[in-house]
Amino acid sequence: MPFDLEPRFVLRRRHFTRVAFVVVGLVLFIAFSILLANPPRLAPAYAQRFRIDEVGRQIQQQLPDIPLENEYVNRETGEVSPNNTLLTRLIRYHIYIKGRPVNYRLDWKLTLADYLGVNERMEPATYPSGDTLRTNPIEGDRAAIRSLTRAQREALVQALVSAFNPQAANPEPVPQPSSAAPSPAPAMSPAPRFPQEPQPGDADLLAP
Repeated sequence: MPFDLEPRFVLRRRHFTRVAFVVVGLVLFIAFSILLANPPRLAPAYAQRFRIDEVGRQIQQQLPDIPLENEYVNRETGEVSPNNTLLTRLIRYHIYIKGRPVNYRLDWKLTLADYLGVNERMEPATYPSGDTLRTNPIEGDRAAIRSLTRAQREALVQALVSAFNPQAANPEPVPQPSSAAPSPAPAMSPAPRFPQEPQPGDADLLAP
């Protein structure tokens, strides 16, 4: 009588399949638990590429009429922080507090609208440097932005966009036309002459 191995093989395969599902599920559960316990902190790409202090200094040189607002005293050192300016705080507010892109004029205009009090409410508790300076600079910064003219605000928006988009600030040159002598224009054929309307006395010319 031949020995049938098929039922035993089927049972063993089912057992291995169940074990594999259990192992995979356990691995996924552990990975998910670790991810929840330590969520990844992904800094914006533009925050990694640019230093805010350098960007603020660059724009300040381009627009010297923008108030510095850097007379605030640091709580820990008891000294004035000259590099903590209106522009650096405005950029940090735009990027880290509001999470807005730096590539578009509209987003920077929304940030300025916050300072002007016509857009979203600004919270003193979360304003940049509000917890490191003896005096929260939010009110002084808002007053400084309100003191700017419309033209100054437009120039500030353009400078911010250009600082974070160097290629946009330096567009590709437009190709100039060749300096070679222009080719002569093709000769125009004379317009066809249409017969004139008959005039009085023209019939006499046909008389014999």
